[in-house]
Amino acid sequence: MTLDDLPIRDDLRGKHPYGAPQLDVPVQLNTNENPYPPSAALIDDLARAVRHGASTLNRYPDRDAVDLRKDLADYLGHGLTARQVWAANGSNEIIQQILQAFGGPGRAAIGFEPSYSMHPIIASGTSTRWIEGAREEDFSIDVGRAVAAIEEHRPGVVFLTSPNNPTGTALPLVVIESILAAAPGMVVVDEAYAEFARTGTPSALSLLPGNPRLIVTRTMSKAFAMAGTRLGYLAADPAVVDAMLLVRLPYHLSTLTQAAARVAVAHREELLGTVDRLRAERDATVEWIRHRGLEAADSDANFVLFGRFPNRRAVWEGLLEQGVLIRETGPAGWLRVSIGTSEEMAAFRAALEGVLG
Repeated sequence: MTLDDLPIRDDLRGKHPYGAPQLDVPVQLNTNENPYPPSAALIDDLARAVRHGASTLNRYPDRDAVDLRKDLADYLGHGLTARQVWAANGSNEIIQQILQAFGGPGRAAIGFEPSYSMHPIIASGTSTRWIEGAREEDFSIDVGRAVAAIEEHRPGVVFLTSPNNPTGTALPLVVIESILAAAPGMVVVDEAYAEFARTGTPSALSLLPGNPRLIVTRTMSKAFAMAGTRLGYLAADPAVVDAMLLVRLPYHLSTLTQAAARVAVAHREELLGTVDRLRAERDATVEWIRHRGLEAADSDANFVLFGRFPNRRAVWEGLLEQGVLIRETGPAGWLRVSIGTSEEMAAFRAALEGVLG
């Protein structure tokens, strides 16, 4: 028996699951994780919160995660309240719920690629037709071309990723505003890496007032260094949260997930304290790559897209042979390296010198 022998949906045949390599190597710089583990103080608080939550595991969790949503609204600021915030198991589940509510059979979603590869995968899983829009040579979005594509296809959902994965490119607010004005449906600004943006880079959160069709998604996997918690969230008009209630599974956020996320938000000063170090390391990496004679995209995230290589697979394999794992992704000829500790980035530079030398 193989997958092809099963009576799966025709539109899923021939597709491949998402997945970055998970290899046991000394330097792992391929999945944009925060390299700094939680402190002993945070672990102690987390243990206490889990212990308290464990005493009620015979009962269902708070179905609407009200206290967590209050905490997240307070963190985001911009005058947001719990009624404007929704949380789920990672931002991927948030995206899935958005497409369940606003996409689906007979509807379409558009993104501007190269961009986050899970957007079209989740669209496929929700029977939402995916439309591949284009970015410019510098990975920006041309407003005229984007609006023309939106007017042609009339998608139910538009995805804008800022900072963009895998390029690191942030979008000016004027681009988001122009697309929002042209879109007939919902506009989702995926801000998974927003905390890493360079000083002065605006957030689409500032556009929420007066724009009920705008959704801003975030995650605790990156800057918060809580990838293992699996907690994503969105900010939007309260009516959007009502739409999420229609499609979410009952009690989708476990008691322990909610407890861990609330502890992380309470420790946000500590967790976000690593962001400046990672920004500095990112900027230094971009400068070093360019000094080496390679191209590096401007980045507002915790990774750098660099190239261009006639045979990027050979470069990727050469780094792996030296114990450094990065990601073979993005446009042809490019590779992406996540920003790690200063020691990990030194190992990356030495390994790349060896491969290119």
